[in-house]
Amino acid sequence: MSLWPVYTGTNEPHDGITELPPPPPWRAFDGGPVLPAPTDDGSATSPDRVHRAHTYRATDTCVQLVNAALYLRRPLLVTGPPGSGKSSLAYAVARELGLGPVLRWNITSRSALHDGLYQYDPLSRLYAAKDQAAREQRHGRSGGAGEERRSGAGVEDHLRLGPLGTALLPYDRPRALLIDEIDKSDLDLPNDLLNILEEGQYEIPELVRIAKHTPKADLLTDGSDDPVTVERGRVRCRAFPFVVLTSNGEREFPPAFLRRCVTLRLRQPRDEHLEEIVRAHLGEPDAYARSLIARFLERGTGGELATDQLLNAIYLTGAAGVDAASRDDLARQLMPYLTQSADPGPDAH
Repeated sequence: MSLWPVYTGTNEPHDGITELPPPPPWRAFDGGPVLPAPTDDGSATSPDRVHRAHTYRATDTCVQLVNAALYLRRPLLVTGPPGSGKSSLAYAVARELGLGPVLRWNITSRSALHDGLYQYDPLSRLYAAKDQAAREQRHGRSGGAGEERRSGAGVEDHLRLGPLGTALLPYDRPRALLIDEIDKSDLDLPNDLLNILEEGQYEIPELVRIAKHTPKADLLTDGSDDPVTVERGRVRCRAFPFVVLTSNGEREFPPAFLRRCVTLRLRQPRDEHLEEIVRAHLGEPDAYARSLIARFLERGTGGELATDQLLNAIYLTGAAGVDAASRDDLARQLMPYLTQSADPGPDAH
């Protein structure tokens, strides 16, 4: 029997992902051989991300659309201003559903599709091949493909799967993949992602070319030193990953890209939701912290502020030895506008 919602937003870990119903027929994948998904023992995730996952407070809309992405096996495009919790969402979902360490691909203006799929270093392979040839010359023999693999001159010794390539391996349960700040990419990357995310598979040309004499290759994956076997240079997923793409809303995406995503628009938290976030991070707010929350909400009408500015202000102004005058001045300096509207009002000055 299927379960709705699979993701509850309560931050209580559970194994509900096993009760996810079969995908729609047009989103079914059959990659293999099946790999067990790695567990997250905490060693692969930095403490700040563990904290963000544990303290994330999802809205009802967020919970609904995360479940829609999980059920439909579609990427989740999360847009919102800085500090609204876009990237933290991926860690919160992975923690609650036991999806293992989050695979993270940070996008820059130079990012290309192959960077996310795999990295190949032909120069290091050339050096290894030269070393192998020198050894064979000294010993008066020539080795075949097996000798090449043992010497470290094989293609697979100089190739490693990237975060996207790792997420699309045939795991028995979804991996969580964060593609952060997709709006920083060049114009072609969203379109380049379309086919990969639609088909759930890709090829590694360097391995396809040698598949006739080397049909299997053991490759390292992103974030792990445990190799996985790739057959004939082709990778196809089995459980489609939970993909979160984040955007600050700085650009428009092609309609073909948008229709293949579930879109979630986050806004800066308000009122009770904001106080709940403060409580999750710093404990029950005292009277001065509540006054800062009220000031933050009032100033939010005049320009763009981020929630972490408020958290920084509450944390520092609560430090021992800070007098009242210094406290107010420090809070004001820690909460400047990130951007300003056309008419910011008197509070902006």
